Amino acid sequence: MQRIRKHHSTLGRILGCLLIGLLDLSTLDPVFEGANFQVLTALATSFHALQPLKVPAFSFVWLELVSHRSFMPKLLSTNAQKGWPYFQRLLVDLFQFIEPFLRNAELAEPVRFLYKGTLRVLLVLLHDFPEFLCDYHFSFCDIIPPSCIQMRNIVLSAFPRNMRLPDPSTPNLKIDLLAEISQSPRILSEVDAALKTKQMKSVVDEYLKTRPQGTSFLSELKQKLLLSPSEAARAGTRYNVPLMNSLVLYVGIQAIQQLQARTPHGQSMASNASLAIFLVGAALDIFQTLILELETEGRYLFLNAVANQLRYPNNHTHYFSFILLYLFSESNQEAIQEQITRVLLERLIVNRPHPWGLLITFIELIKNPRYNFWSRSFTRCAPEIEKLFESVSRSCGGPKPVDDGVVAGGISDTMH
Repeated sequence: MQRIRKHHSTLGRILGCLLIGLLDLSTLDPVFEGANFQVLTALATSFHALQPLKVPAFSFVWLELVSHRSFMPKLLSTNAQKGWPYFQRLLVDLFQFIEPFLRNAELAEPVRFLYKGTLRVLLVLLHDFPEFLCDYHFSFCDIIPPSCIQMRNIVLSAFPRNMRLPDPSTPNLKIDLLAEISQSPRILSEVDAALKTKQMKSVVDEYLKTRPQGTSFLSELKQKLLLSPSEAARAGTRYNVPLMNSLVLYVGIQAIQQLQARTPHGQSMASNASLAIFLVGAALDIFQTLILELETEGRYLFLNAVANQLRYPNNHTHYFSFILLYLFSESNQEAIQEQITRVLLERLIVNRPHPWGLLITFIELIKNPRYNFWSRSFTRCAPEIEKLFESVSRSCGGPKPVDDGVVAGGISDTMH
């Protein structure tokens, strides 16, 4: 007991020194930016060493220090974004600590406070440093549990400050004609890291480039995505979620590059391509294999990996929106169509913000007659489900499939 008290006393003194260091930072002359940056990165390294996973008793103080006005804004705004990887690592430290509690819905009062504090930090980043969330969205979505829909929506709603988003509910909006829709987003996370770890990258590359006959790649794909029993027990899922996310985005990026290579120089891939050109055969083979071969849990994680790319206007959003709608229209299993709808809908019925690409995709699904959305039995399986679809449809500017008097609210009303 005495040793524990001594240990906590030492940590308390260390954290006290770090706080004094933060306060001193606010008094330093901005002329010494280089020196300031060295102090900031030294503090970031110290915070990483004292992360909540290692010192859980100080998690609240840690979050206060990491998000302090003398640290977070300065680290993210000085020295040409060189501080971004340091803060990305700290945010990952925070997500890794709270992930088991959020995954298991163990929101005791202390965890609830920490969760709310995390949301506040994300909202500050969304407002002041949206490009930071844009560029690292992939690594954050690897850790945020599927159940934390609002937290993930905040990350995915970020868009560059120099961009003006078109209103998704604008009648006859032609997203193909948007200048930004043909541009690739910047991603600072290492998309293929999980593929490399599992020695899958070279196999995926070979399939995408040559689509060899008689290969066992597709038939073995599901097994490669599964965790061992001991890993599954720790992760709370049978599937390797980072590997799933890595596979989906990496395959999509390679498909987009192939499409761009086929498009004549000087022409926009988005505005000149018919739907057929989007069907890069090898990539589509992989996505169709996943949607058909995975059972409910795996399919849900796969669809979430796709939906994580429905963000601001860019060619990733355009491509994955098409993929999701294509999988819906081509499926002859209503269970698959229902699960696609669920993944979109559960991201819309939480409080704002909602990612632009998510809204665009759902509006297209409910308004375009080719998807025959309102004839699906799952939209009519219970009165409360009908009301939910009606509410979301109104909020998205879609058709009104049930009586006008049923619901008079918006998306946020479904939370109550």
